[in-house]
Amino acid sequence: MQSRSPHTAPQQCASTVLMVRPAAFDYNPETAVTNKMQHPAAGATTAQAQALAEFEQFVLALRSEGITVCVVDDTPAPPKPDAIFPNNWVSFHEDGTVVLYPMQAESRRRERRQPIIDTVVEQLGFRVSRVLDLTKNEAAGRFLEGTGSLVLDRCNRVAYACISPRTHPALVEEWARELGYEAVLFEAFDRGGVPFYHTNVMMCIGARMAVLGTCAMSADDRARVIEKLEITGRDVIEIQYDEIEQFAGNMLELASWDEALGDYRLLLMSEAARRSLRPEVYTRLSASTDYMLGVPIPTIETLGGGSVRCMLAEVFLPPKAPAT
Repeated sequence: MQSRSPHTAPQQCASTVLMVRPAAFDYNPETAVTNKMQHPAAGATTAQAQALAEFEQFVLALRSEGITVCVVDDTPAPPKPDAIFPNNWVSFHEDGTVVLYPMQAESRRRERRQPIIDTVVEQLGFRVSRVLDLTKNEAAGRFLEGTGSLVLDRCNRVAYACISPRTHPALVEEWARELGYEAVLFEAFDRGGVPFYHTNVMMCIGARMAVLGTCAMSADDRARVIEKLEITGRDVIEIQYDEIEQFAGNMLELASWDEALGDYRLLLMSEAARRSLRPEVYTRLSASTDYMLGVPIPTIETLGGGSVRCMLAEVFLPPKAPAT
């Protein structure tokens, strides 16, 4: 596996990710109150074994594409059914900032473990310059669930957020001030009029494109967000409810490097999301990235209500100084 060449400009796409290997994956009725994309199993299941198999195949697929994957094992006790989704409680930034996020579900607060951060430091060489700990907001009932709540245009320092019970607007503004971003807030609802629990269910920003579930937004919010995205030169690709409901908004673009190809971008999605895409959407996505990869994770999507983007916490390492 080759390492990427260093960049000095802000990176939109990470080449390194943290993943947490599940130890007690299952349907979580506590999070299902606000996540309408979760569905309990119809009968007896081997959820943990099935999720683990899907997880391992995903890790192999990423590594085969040259992505550096730091895998940390979840601890079996206390059980943490959603530990497979680490991007909601932690983010690692290029300047060495680590952010710890307030989680709505008490069962999910157990996922925040210092040994996971220590492993990222030890294995990847991430240097922590500061820790922004927002978790005190849990006591006040205010939540912000990482890069589930926030979809980031890192190059232009814009943080997009769909207001929901898990995404408090005041915390979005506080996060933006602390990290030096502009906050862009909007509302979006599923077919039943329920706010999307996370922004990344219906929005994804890559280097050259942005995927947006405009069908779920008011006309005013839609126009405002599209204009903001188009100013940055991105192709705004609109997806519909049928695609959102198959996690087509829950994509993530990563960066890799290959001796033959050089630097290239890899757009990740689930196999269900890939199958849901209308032909014109697939064509425009193909033109906006270098390679599209769909991975099958049906158990994780059905019981967990999250997809590939939720399973990946990007680790942005500072660019290396040029050799002298």
